[in-house]
Amino acid sequence: MTDVLIVDDERMVQELFAHYIASAADRYRLVGTVRDASNAVVACLSSNVDLVLMDICTANNESGIAAASAIKQKCPHIKIIMVTSAPEVSFLRKSREAGADSFWYKEVSPEQLITVMDRTMAGEHIYPDDTPTVPMGEADSKEFTETELRVLSYIVQGKSINEISQIMQVEYETTRTHIKHLKEKTGAASVTALCALAVRTRLIMPEY
Repeated sequence: MTDVLIVDDERMVQELFAHYIASAADRYRLVGTVRDASNAVVACLSSNVDLVLMDICTANNESGIAAASAIKQKCPHIKIIMVTSAPEVSFLRKSREAGADSFWYKEVSPEQLITVMDRTMAGEHIYPDDTPTVPMGEADSKEFTETELRVLSYIVQGKSINEISQIMQVEYETTRTHIKHLKEKTGAASVTALCALAVRTRLIMPEY
C-alpha cells in the first residue's frame, strides 16, 4: 500500500485528488492533506509517506519546489509528483533540479493523474516536453526565445538593464534589443506593461 500526502491550498483540488486516491484504494491510501509546502516537509518527517502530490504555489506563498528539495534531501525514498496549473517557464527545470520524480499540469496534461502516480511508483519519471502555451498580449509564449524569456524573468524581478547585462554577460545594447523585441512581440508600450503581462499570465513567477 502506498501512503499519499496531498499538498494543495484549494479545497476543490484536495477533494479531486482524494477522489483519485479513493478510486485506487487497492494500492493507494490518503494519509494527510496540508495547505502549505513548509508543513509538507514536517509531515514527511513525522509520518509514513511514500508519495507526495505537491502543488508548486501553496498557501502563504510557500514554494512546493523548495519543499520538494528539502524532502528529497532528508527522505530520498519518498516519491514526489509536482502539480500546477501555472505555465511559469522555469517550473519544469526547477522541479527537476529539486529532485522531483514527475510533473503534472492540472488542466492540460494528457495523462490522468492516477496513471502518472502508478508510473512514478514503478520508477518512471514523467515530465511533459514543454510548458503550456499562453497568450501574452499580441503574442503566444512560444514565440519568445529562451534568451528573451530569461531577460523577461530578470525584468519581473526588478533588475535594471545594466544589471541584466552584467548577469548575462552581454552588452547593454544587446539587452535593450531583447527588451525591444519583447515589447514589439507583445504590443506592450513600456517595460512596466511588459511586466504586468508576464505576471498576469503567470508566465514568470520568480517568488516560487
